[in-house]
Amino acid sequence: MRPYTDTRPKAMVEVAGRPIIDYQLEWLARHGVEHVVVSCGYKAEVLREHLSGRTDPEVSILVEDEPLGRGGALRFASSGLRDTESPYFALNGDILTWFPLDEFTAYHREKGGLITLALAQYRTSWGIVDVTDSGLIEGFTQSPLLPFWINAGVYIFEPEATELLPVKGDHESSTFPELAKQGRLYGYRIDGFWRGVDTVKDVKEASEQIPRLFGGAAQ
Repeated sequence: MRPYTDTRPKAMVEVAGRPIIDYQLEWLARHGVEHVVVSCGYKAEVLREHLSGRTDPEVSILVEDEPLGRGGALRFASSGLRDTESPYFALNGDILTWFPLDEFTAYHREKGGLITLALAQYRTSWGIVDVTDSGLIEGFTQSPLLPFWINAGVYIFEPEATELLPVKGDHESSTFPELAKQGRLYGYRIDGFWRGVDTVKDVKEASEQIPRLFGGAAQ
């Protein structure tokens, strides 16, 4: 996501004038989360300086000695949890979302799986052409939502699921497929705002979206 990440990690990229991680922490705090562990590597000192002294929620920072991959980073971050016997939330550092975590938690408890993924409906970046069987074009739809669901990068883990994460590597190609085979992985469809922030275009679009939706503040 250069040039934004030339001087900072992705979580510190600003959207509508504020770092992504600030939106995330405020969202978690509003749902009663008191302690957050941030696993980082690249430009970790920028995160450390920004989050120093934060109390709502309190933040602990763990620095990876080498890139661990997404699954390895999740497992590494879990080592900083204060309560190792209760379920915990986890989320990627490059997403913006607001949905009720209490409902997410209730769904997870009801299903009884080891891990529950939040799922976002897929929105294509392409425009769709509305065309009849005869070839007549009736109109165009820009970037519609499609009838597919993607991993939104927000999870609830049971404590025993942590050991199933790779020490190094990606959980979506190892842990998740195995749990799916065992019938111990569930998905919660988000009814609320979500978007990934992976490209320069995403940053620009999100910076226009956030003020319109929430007046620049997480809900």
